[in-house]
Amino acid sequence: MSEFTAADFKKGQPRWCPGCGDHFFLASLHKALAEIGVAPWNTAVISGIGCSSRLPHYMATYGMNTIHGRAAAIATGAKVANPNLTVWQISGDGDGLAIGGNHFIHANRRNINLNMILLNNRIYGLTKGQYSPTSPRGFVSKSSPYGTVEDPFRPAELCFGARGHFFARAVATDAVGTVEILKAAYQHKGAAVCEILQNCVIFNNGTHDDVYKPDVRKKNAIYVKHGEPLIFGENNEYGLVQEGFGLKVVKIGENGITEKDILVHDAKAEDNTLQLKLALMGNGDGFPVALGVIRDVDAPTYDDCVTAQIEEVKAAKKYHNFAELLETNDIWEVK
Repeated sequence: MSEFTAADFKKGQPRWCPGCGDHFFLASLHKALAEIGVAPWNTAVISGIGCSSRLPHYMATYGMNTIHGRAAAIATGAKVANPNLTVWQISGDGDGLAIGGNHFIHANRRNINLNMILLNNRIYGLTKGQYSPTSPRGFVSKSSPYGTVEDPFRPAELCFGARGHFFARAVATDAVGTVEILKAAYQHKGAAVCEILQNCVIFNNGTHDDVYKPDVRKKNAIYVKHGEPLIFGENNEYGLVQEGFGLKVVKIGENGITEKDILVHDAKAEDNTLQLKLALMGNGDGFPVALGVIRDVDAPTYDDCVTAQIEEVKAAKKYHNFAELLETNDIWEVK
């Protein structure tokens, strides 16, 4: 049992709007870190710029606000320089996927052992309401008064396309679900992306209303768990089956459908085809939004490989430090 409590990770008074999803997530992060049990002095929380990126100020750990979009780059350096440090990277959808998009994909491609949190409210909140890379087509904002003419990034698709090995999703108001995926991200060795769906109560309130409250979440979301059937609904009356190259929603008990016909979730499958289909469900397509750990596959990590390479090269060299290096060349003694 962990010797820490959530209070051991708390610091300061959060300066977010009342009702902001960041408050909910922060409380879940405090709780998750206490249950994980890594000491605050062995933990670093690194962010970029934005409302969500203020989060390190409220953590009694090592923390750093970097410049806009560079959280993954700084977090990478911290992890490679100190492999024993547990690093949590906090980014919003703008900070993480717009100016920071290049760092996001390469952190996943390299499989650096980072816990990468993407707080997705589909808006730039700090700069007062411009559309972001995850805002839907047609979204009206201060920077798109007639509606955006762009299709958004879908974080899971970007993560998988960059050969990511871990992707999970939770709703900020679902503390139990959020803590669960944060703990799973910590247990995963490699780049672990957790998308947190949250509302910006000032500039984009209601963007995740189909899953934000418990009463509608049971109807519109599916909690996926490795090794368990993909069943959902207010009374667990619906399930997912494979139809051709896609998925199909069926009602258990109708047309001879039984629980044995329902797909079983495999988060460990190397082939991400079905995992990606799960991750892209929802948003008015007749499918539920997938919550939980969608992909969790083991692979070599960048930081481990760099450390091993350094040790291998050192072992093959005649010198192992700067003083020994100097002695490999001709030496003169001046009297």
